[in-house]
Amino acid sequence: MATKTQTMGEILNPGAISAVDPDFPQAPIDWNRSIAEETARHDGLELTADHWRTLQALQAYFARHERPNVRELHDALDEAFHIQGGLKYLYGLFPGGPVAQGCRFAGLTAPSGAADKSFGSVQ
Repeated sequence: MATKTQTMGEILNPGAISAVDPDFPQAPIDWNRSIAEETARHDGLELTADHWRTLQALQAYFARHERPNVRELHDALDEAFHIQGGLKYLYGLFPGGPVAQGCRFAGLTAPSGAADKSFGSVQ
């Protein structure tokens, strides 16, 4: 008999009813699209399909890495969005920085150093 693989949220909160968004399976348990939209609206942005793909990529990266390193995350995003223009493209989507601002929208705590104006953010 096969057993169901548990998500991190199910492990940390046994018995909790989880309304996991199927498009964001690695999202933090207390995150949803409405929170992301409100955070983006506060920053003067409207989330497009390209923003959502970036948030999915960030959440997936954080799910695979226990202690994300800002340099490695930057490189992973650059590679994942290389065809669209890499980091230059992502800075167009996230003027506050794809790491710093993207993590806020994705419900994640940005790695140390992400808010450095010379590296992870332009605000």
